[in-house]
Amino acid sequence: MSAHHQSAGRGDPPAQDAKDQQLARFRAAPEHDALTTDQGVRVDDTDNALRAGTRGPTLLEDFHNREKLTHFDHERIPERVVHARGAGAYGYFEAYEPLTEYTCADFLAEAGRRTPVFVRFSTVQGPRGSADTVRDVRGFATKFYTREGNYDLVGNNMPVFFIQDAIKFPDFVHAVKMEPDNEMPTGGTAHDTFWDFASLQPETTHMLMWAMSDRAIPRSFRMMQGFGVHTFRFVTADGRGTFVKFHWKPKLGVHSQVWDEAQITAGRDPDYHRRDLWEAIESREYPEWELGVQLVPEEDEFSFDFDLLDATKIIPEEQVPVRPIGRLVLDRNPQNFFAETEQVAFHTANVVPGIDFTNDPLLQGRNFSYLDTQLIRLGGPNFSQLPVNRPLADVNHNHRDGFGQQVIHPGTNYFPNSLGGGCPAHAGAGGGAGVFRHYAQRVDGEKIRVRSDSFQDHYSQAALFWNSMADWERRHIVEAFRFELGKVGSTQVRERMVGNLANVNAQLAEMVADGVGVAAPQPVSGVSTASSPALSQENLLGEGIRTRKVAVLAADGTDAGQVTAVRERLTAQGAIVEVLAAKDGSVRGSDGGGLDVDRALPTMASVLYDAVLVPDGKEAVAALAADPAAVRFVEEAYRHGKPIAVLGEGTRLLTEAKLPEEVVLGESAPDFGVLTGNGTTAPGDLADALATALGRHRFPRRPGLLN
Repeated sequence: MSAHHQSAGRGDPPAQDAKDQQLARFRAAPEHDALTTDQGVRVDDTDNALRAGTRGPTLLEDFHNREKLTHFDHERIPERVVHARGAGAYGYFEAYEPLTEYTCADFLAEAGRRTPVFVRFSTVQGPRGSADTVRDVRGFATKFYTREGNYDLVGNNMPVFFIQDAIKFPDFVHAVKMEPDNEMPTGGTAHDTFWDFASLQPETTHMLMWAMSDRAIPRSFRMMQGFGVHTFRFVTADGRGTFVKFHWKPKLGVHSQVWDEAQITAGRDPDYHRRDLWEAIESREYPEWELGVQLVPEEDEFSFDFDLLDATKIIPEEQVPVRPIGRLVLDRNPQNFFAETEQVAFHTANVVPGIDFTNDPLLQGRNFSYLDTQLIRLGGPNFSQLPVNRPLADVNHNHRDGFGQQVIHPGTNYFPNSLGGGCPAHAGAGGGAGVFRHYAQRVDGEKIRVRSDSFQDHYSQAALFWNSMADWERRHIVEAFRFELGKVGSTQVRERMVGNLANVNAQLAEMVADGVGVAAPQPVSGVSTASSPALSQENLLGEGIRTRKVAVLAADGTDAGQVTAVRERLTAQGAIVEVLAAKDGSVRGSDGGGLDVDRALPTMASVLYDAVLVPDGKEAVAALAADPAAVRFVEEAYRHGKPIAVLGEGTRLLTEAKLPEEVVLGESAPDFGVLTGNGTTAPGDLADALATALGRHRFPRRPGLLN
């Protein structure tokens, strides 16, 4: 984190900002009102339709019944073609320092200036009813309600994309979506049409490496990076441009699930990521990210061995460091999912003075497609008048009418005019500040459907990503390719895809080929050996253990004093400790007192926690050892690389879960995140050791670990 960083407050609820004050005008307060029709007519009965006699036919003249049913019939709007399933929240962006040397964007012009935001996170492939934890790209879209208008930074949790030109987007989406004959699979890419497309489009290779890595199964929205993907421009007041790439870095670090865990979570809690975001904000553990930029002077546009306009490429941080420029804090949940999260409309072309585009052909197409999509999804051209989409800046134009028009416009509706006093006039007529002026760039050339030769390298950065991974990250990538391609029925598609991987790494191609039953391709010469440590999650652990969840397995006879001591030590560091037992209510402590149970074990699972603690107590541990759910809880936590702590007799549960003997009894067990304490171990000391282990997130090099 930057030295400028300060944590969001955790006490009083956030004060209303300008956007919240604006939204307050649109919020209903039904507790103060009598039931009415849409026309304001008070209703005396909404439980019985008007009918001819108590058992007679319903009458057509029952306007309240018809209005109620008609509105219900039309409550659903078309879901997004992609990014259909999402969750959102309000908050603010706070600039660290003035960036006027590079941009005239007002929200970046003053240190400490806070700009209200709305952020929506999402998956890409699946419909609204799919699970949160599927293997997929995650959207990370931020709407800044600046004083000069709305700015939308519409990005993903991966810094590159599958294609280079937007004309391929319909093909990509048709291929990645459920297959048209049977509409399967939901929320996943493990099927023939996607891999057929990917194997025929080598430009997808770099993005495939990210998508097959653990980045595609994040631990939570709060623990994933975000990227603007494209190269944009900062523009100064005097028209000078600087290339810029945007990076969001989570305060809690970049963490993921493992594949087996993600699949179990989808069954246990398909709303896992939504719930995590909502509960964190409700408990005032406000999620926080740092916004950083990579800045490239215009004169250095061609100084890289890739094209800055190619959305399948990154600028390695070792070449251009990321400069922190501000922080994002989400501190307020929406009050109505449909009105806010579902109706929010993002558009890459929503820019403000000081931020402009480049000729990236994928970005150019998005600038058309997003607006076109909102027009059909939200019923016409007035979707920007919906409360969540309204800018804080004044809106004055000659747009009129259309579905959903909320404004009564008197006077003229054309320009120029004299009858309306010439209003609204050109904002730039006086040369004032805060006016959007397009970056001046010479553009010429033949009309031609040809891609630049500088876009033809499809493998070097895919190799860069592979070379930068830790051993366990590489293992997960291989397993992901094996799972995905193992679902593909076409042998030629599997062969073709493995052939592409040979251009990334020979060993990768051989291991995937072996797993999917095709011949290993011939090695390819000249494969890149470059690496970038900034790409590995081993180097992105973050700060502290706030909001990490620890499960305490308990039964009658549990040492309640140990539980209390560990809970106090961990909660002081911001962790969440919950006691799980066979039934709700309480269990009897070993001292005869009671220990409250937070959750019934049958309703929970290890995948919903970051660590597990088994306290001492011979009677309690015997009961847990006889409970298959408790044994499975420990076994799964071990298999998924999570910290496990046991005190005294609790060690028996490790044996029942069939953990390797060298982990249960060996001196190196702490290196594998398995912490044991005997009768002389202070619970507070074990809690401190568990906190340290939680800070590492996972222990992926454990003996006998499948993932």
